[in-house]
Amino acid sequence: MSESEAAEGDSRPRGREVWIEKYRPQTLDDVFGQEHIVERLESYIAKDDLPHLLFAGPAGVGKTTCATAIAKEVYGDEWRENFLELNASDERGIDVVRDRIKNFARVSFGGFDYRVIFLDEADALTSDAQSALRRTMEQFSNNTRFILSCNYSSQIIDPIQSRCAVFRFAPLSDDAVEDQIRAIAANEGIEVTDDGVDALVYAAAGDMRKAINGLQAASTTGDTVDEEAVYAITSTARPETVQEMVRKALDGDFTAARSQLDTLITEEGIAGGDIIDQLHRSVWEFGLADREAVRVMDRIGEADYRITVGANEQVQLEALLASLALEPEE
Repeated sequence: MSESEAAEGDSRPRGREVWIEKYRPQTLDDVFGQEHIVERLESYIAKDDLPHLLFAGPAGVGKTTCATAIAKEVYGDEWRENFLELNASDERGIDVVRDRIKNFARVSFGGFDYRVIFLDEADALTSDAQSALRRTMEQFSNNTRFILSCNYSSQIIDPIQSRCAVFRFAPLSDDAVEDQIRAIAANEGIEVTDDGVDALVYAAAGDMRKAINGLQAASTTGDTVDEEAVYAITSTARPETVQEMVRKALDGDFTAARSQLDTLITEEGIAGGDIIDQLHRSVWEFGLADREAVRVMDRIGEADYRITVGANEQVQLEALLASLALEPEE
């Protein structure tokens, strides 16, 4: 690289740095919102008794971060040489298990009792690949530890689950997300309003990556990050707008409810699946009577299923609102 190119690289705006990597915790102590899991993992490391591990939970809650932090604490500066990370969603076949994992596991090395193989999104592995993985875990258990992460532990075959210590990561609490947002904003010199923080927490829904990405994106739109900037940049509907739409349908005013839905989909560009998710998360916060809330949840479940199997999103959401309007509140 020439001197001019180096100088140009040094002068790049700080905003080009990806904050989810810049602020990724480097140690287990730095992990937000998973204190009980961190405590157990640190106990394994302190006793030098690390078993195979299975991390299950939604996206953005610290599974990959914890796996990497374990490697850094066990191996120090040599963690990269003793830590193999694979993404099963990209490499699903049985050949990956038979070749790459076995080659890494059987290579001789010194200084440490075992190496660590981290298999991300392990629930994407085929059944045959999981069976091969089970046999590999048995064959190399004397010098290799496996850390598997997945969204749904039910997709992992029982023989693998029984060989692992299972950790179930919950969505991060609103307080944990808020604390991280405020800490990053202070470090970056960004002014974030209270309603902006609340909007980021709401849009994230327990996903720290989504919160940090939202903060970075919203910070480029102006000097201050407020709720208007957050909702615009994250393509999230305001909770009060969703509530008003549902309330109009329940009152029997389908035309007004449909008009509001059309605005969300066509003008604000919010995906139908995201509207379903917001409805599901927020229905109990609408102040509805129990009978109404149950009816709304029943319709949400039906619409969600139909959208999942390929039905048109807007048609299904309009049908949801129509079904609520046909039985207005008595």
